[in-house]
Amino acid sequence: MTSVPAVVLGATGYVGGELLRLIATHPLFDLVAAVSESRAGEPVADTFPHLGSAFDDTLFAAHGTWLETIPAGSPLALFSAAPHGASAAMIAKVLEQAKERDIGVRVVDVSADFRYRDAAAYESVYGAAHGAPQLLGDFVCAVPEHLAGTDTQHVAHPGCFATAILLAAVPLLQSGLVNPELFITGITGSTGSGRAPQPGTHHPERHSNLYAYKALSHRHAPEIANLAEAASGIRAGINFVPHSGPFARGIFASVQAQATGEIAAERLRESLESLYADAPFVRVVDGSPKLKNVVASNMAEVGFAVSGNTVVAMTAIDNLVKGAAGGAMQWMNRLFDQPDTAGLAGIPPGWT
Repeated sequence: MTSVPAVVLGATGYVGGELLRLIATHPLFDLVAAVSESRAGEPVADTFPHLGSAFDDTLFAAHGTWLETIPAGSPLALFSAAPHGASAAMIAKVLEQAKERDIGVRVVDVSADFRYRDAAAYESVYGAAHGAPQLLGDFVCAVPEHLAGTDTQHVAHPGCFATAILLAAVPLLQSGLVNPELFITGITGSTGSGRAPQPGTHHPERHSNLYAYKALSHRHAPEIANLAEAASGIRAGINFVPHSGPFARGIFASVQAQATGEIAAERLRESLESLYADAPFVRVVDGSPKLKNVVASNMAEVGFAVSGNTVVAMTAIDNLVKGAAGGAMQWMNRLFDQPDTAGLAGIPPGWT
């Protein structure tokens, strides 16, 4: 294949914009539609001026108008950055129409709609009926570093908090060195709240401020527990306190646990390095990870500390890239037999 058509649903949000940026320089994927009902017909560059050099003549497309431009029998890389609760129905409609024309669609969904394997589990967390329960069995959900491959054609990418926490938590659980009761702090930047202004993301409220929200009741905690168990084989207690930080991009997560006995730091480092030995986007560091080292990239830094029988593993990621668009691109690369690094190996700016 010289190129594969790529489409982004929900293309006007922050994650949608990051997906467009990654597609613009990808060696295989070629954007054919940036889909947005609210801004259909408007230039992409009006919403994302920084993408003007790549998409100066590209207009947002309305739902239902773009599939006919893709030749019958063609492959299609479909990314969905549509909101929770809306993404599933949109994907289902595309798959139904594509089947009629023998278009080989592979989907990576960044919303929460396919992170659970049954509708009841999804509905218990999100409080609404699932938009396409018939498709739940066609998706797998995992952090790319925790699942070598999948025989499904569709993937649900975990949330940004989940990605950061799982990168730290799974090595602890797999090592067998800690009790499976995890105490987690996560701090996220304001872009994690989405493009629409909210009181919590309003600059005068966020600047020079730090506060917890939904302590021990965040809706992604069950997702984290499920994915940690799938990756490690151990069901862990997840005690999660998220925080809003005074920065735009990034997540810093700390996962603390009690060791089953006194533990040497070298053993914990061996566990981390063993799990991520072949992971091009995970860097095990001495001491604390730092957001400045990963923002605007698909890299994750994982660090650790040990004192007696107390252990902490820490992760820093960019919430919009590794936690969303970049992780989604990793999965789409795999679905089309590309290396994980395709389109993701660019050098990010420093001092962001």
